[in-house]
Amino acid sequence: MTSTAPGRGQQAARNNVAILAAAREVFLADKRAPIAAVAERAGVGISALYRRYAGKDDLLRTLCHDGLRVFINEAEQAAGEPDDWAAFERFLRGVVDADVHSLTVHLAGTFTPTEQMHADSVRANEAATALFERARHLMRPDVAATDITMVLEMCAAVRVPDAVRTAALRRRYLAVLLDGLRTGTTLPAPPPTAPEINWRWSTPQ
Repeated sequence: MTSTAPGRGQQAARNNVAILAAAREVFLADKRAPIAAVAERAGVGISALYRRYAGKDDLLRTLCHDGLRVFINEAEQAAGEPDDWAAFERFLRGVVDADVHSLTVHLAGTFTPTEQMHADSVRANEAATALFERARHLMRPDVAATDITMVLEMCAAVRVPDAVRTAALRRRYLAVLLDGLRTGTTLPAPPPTAPEINWRWSTPQ
């Protein structure tokens, strides 16, 4: 008798892809939306969603942790570039193109991160800081690593109804911001502090 387990596994995998894509759309529009809205958008039964995720917090954690892993991967891939500025630029473009910050910043403070997420956050920060320090000698003297977080958030804030156009505009403004890091006069205010960057992750939203 032929087993149907592989077919069920493939269907479960397809459902999971649909659930995560739908969750991204739903929670970007409204982070307080119920989990039932995700199942409806994904075209799956609520029971199929709960078989994979224990609840909304579990789903939110998965979305944000996936984004964190993408961030780490982009940093590690860029680290192989021999040119300091090319490595830094490749990293930022990869993160912007992957649209990591749109969701992670939007959902900050809406769930409790796991210990693994905390560990990966440290790893992400170390990888990004290493790329920044490599390119530091080519930047304005008063640019700080925390400025890069804000640069990525500014790019993520660019959004128009057309996804292709959104991606193109984000690359446009990233280029403007990258030029701003390299040249110009003294910046008019100090860079953001670590508490200013991280406050939203400890504040209920």
